[in-house]
Amino acid sequence: MAGWMWFRCFLGPHLQRVHRSQGESRPEGRAGRRGWTYQPKSLEKHTDSILGWASALWSLSYYSSPLVLCYLYRKGYICSSKLVPVSQYVGTVMVCLLGVACLRGWGRWRNSEYQQFISILEETRKNHTPSNKKKLACYDFDFSHWPADFSWEEVSNPKLLSKTGVSLLKPEPKLRGAADSVLNSLRTLPCHIVSFLIAHSFGRRMLYPGSVFLLQRAMRPMLQQGQARLIEECEGQRNKLVACDGNEIDTMFVDRRRDEGQHGQTLVICCEGNAGFYEVGCMNTPLEGGYSVLGWNHPGFAGSTGVPFPQNEANAMDVVIQFAVHKLGFQLSDIVVYAWSIGGFTASWAVMSYPEIQALVLDASFDDLLPLALKVMPDSWRPLVTHTVRQYMNLNSADQLCKYQGPVLLIRRTKDEIITTTGPEDIMSNRGNNLLLKLLQFRYPKVMTDDGVRAIRAWLAASNPAEEAAVYSSYEVDDDWCVSVLQSYKTERDVFFPWSVGEDMTLEGRRQLALFLARKYMRNFDSTHCTPLPYSEFTAPWRL
Repeated sequence: MAGWMWFRCFLGPHLQRVHRSQGESRPEGRAGRRGWTYQPKSLEKHTDSILGWASALWSLSYYSSPLVLCYLYRKGYICSSKLVPVSQYVGTVMVCLLGVACLRGWGRWRNSEYQQFISILEETRKNHTPSNKKKLACYDFDFSHWPADFSWEEVSNPKLLSKTGVSLLKPEPKLRGAADSVLNSLRTLPCHIVSFLIAHSFGRRMLYPGSVFLLQRAMRPMLQQGQARLIEECEGQRNKLVACDGNEIDTMFVDRRRDEGQHGQTLVICCEGNAGFYEVGCMNTPLEGGYSVLGWNHPGFAGSTGVPFPQNEANAMDVVIQFAVHKLGFQLSDIVVYAWSIGGFTASWAVMSYPEIQALVLDASFDDLLPLALKVMPDSWRPLVTHTVRQYMNLNSADQLCKYQGPVLLIRRTKDEIITTTGPEDIMSNRGNNLLLKLLQFRYPKVMTDDGVRAIRAWLAASNPAEEAAVYSSYEVDDDWCVSVLQSYKTERDVFFPWSVGEDMTLEGRRQLALFLARKYMRNFDSTHCTPLPYSEFTAPWRL
């Protein structure tokens, strides 16, 4: 029995923190917050440190392996006479690390707190009941060992999906003859190979730096602190979801439906940025407003598995929505999707695929990845970058957004340094402007003539509220008249976009209507890209 317990401790996960629920009494000697950091004994502490350093060195060697291999090849070290002693050294190190791992298991076995945790974990794996889940939720440990709480297969038919997962909006293929198509494929084969290698090596990591293990390791104390706050102070519930591609998605749900207030019945699903995690991300903004909130981490981020390519991102977003509806009990009409930065891609996919969703809020988001990718790469790489983005990283948020019929609010950061194509001082290069224009041009094509677009651009060029008001008043916009025109059209005609309102309108009328719509669909926030959005700026999108 003791040997079996040691073996379970040997294979068990790294325990980081013990949470205490509201009604649980504080153990003797514990003070302060409702939880405490797990205190390993000396043997476990030192052996765990050794294994942690070995893991970090392995990760560092993995990312630097192309350069190291090139160097060794040029020095003539890659040959049988050199590799044999190296393999012997590596084998010796592996045996030593195995011994260290055994000693760590021994240290855990001697710790009663860890023994209690591993027993609860094993019991939950055998019998995943709500009571066992509640006991397990009192521990923060390696999420790979957490039992799955919800799977996409529980509510969907796998036969209805393609091999890759849910459907994405793809660019229309160019029509070519059969012979021309074969010749063109052969001619562009080297480009396809290079694009694949770029996308699956440094390209994906540049686009989603939060998926890099070294960054996650550096942020681990901050993530653990943020997760402890969500669980212990906000009574958050952590869940593991299994997407249709097999990726495991780490989520956090804070339920405010029982609280007094008007917002608790609305669920805000948060989509983080390319280096954002729900533990320290945009979840805090709707939480301040008393909303029920569901946050999730991108594939490959913290507790989530996989890699964050567009298809995997959409698959993850899909299982999150299915979980919200079928497990948490929310209606689609009670869900608001809120996204920051690159999270606008999954958010726009969500509202495109589930049009019954109540509303969408996009903060510091962009219309298309390609212009931003071209900004940071050499001009000589333009064809290669274009092909790589369109083939493997096609974050076409604007195209997806135009498929949605519901209310939308865009928040533009006036000092944004990330999604501008020139610099933060040039507010007209902010790709949020293009997102607004594309949305309005689709929904109100008769209003968005050249004069209407010119008026909106003049308003977008304003860098502060005083300049915005000056532009708005210079066109003598009558808000009441604009509302009456739109309301009359909605009452008399088909309510689905695109609308033909403005077709028989004067030039001045179209300009007024264009500026009125721009101000209703977009709000400015005087800040840089990464500043947390205060709740005062998180408002419900405009409804006619």
